[in-house]
Amino acid sequence: MPLPRAWQKMLSGRRLDLLDPTPVDIEIEDIAHGLSFVARWNGQTVGDFAYSVAEHSLLVERLFDRMNPRAPAKWRLAALLHDAPEYVIGDMISPVKAAVGPGYDELDKRLVAAIHIRFGLPASLPPAVKKQIKKADKISAWMEATEIAGFTTAEADRFFGQPDPEVIGDLAIDLRPPTLVRADYTARHHALIAEIG
Repeated sequence: MPLPRAWQKMLSGRRLDLLDPTPVDIEIEDIAHGLSFVARWNGQTVGDFAYSVAEHSLLVERLFDRMNPRAPAKWRLAALLHDAPEYVIGDMISPVKAAVGPGYDELDKRLVAAIHIRFGLPASLPPAVKKQIKKADKISAWMEATEIAGFTTAEADRFFGQPDPEVIGDLAIDLRPPTLVRADYTARHHALIAEIG
């Protein structure tokens, strides 16, 4: 009996094997396109446009930069790419990830490693960098929860922790058409790659 298909064809023409991804089959344009059309919060947000994973990733990279102003460009790139696997596996809210179990986490780890290697990052990030990206991710989740997902401040504080107002500063959630977000995500990626050299 033949094995079930485990690859997805990308708009770039690449075939990405989801079970055994290779860096050569990963293109930033595919990531940016996919993430700009994947809705955070299962689409349960206010506004005329879904809040995409690409928009979230841009915010996380800005927050990470504010918290770590001396961080090299490669770690800012890692922050931008922190949810990149979701361009092919989608975004699942934490309760669903927990219910799915370790299989989802393993799939995510293999994709992260291939994406990182493709763009010159270590397959696995140093724990201190990963921790800072996670902190920026939680601040972003708090902002999203209170601004567009219907959470009270008290609920968001309980689930995501109370953020430092100095880090948030003048940042706000921006709901934009996917095509604009895709262009900004791609441009930010190219700018960070150029900075890395």
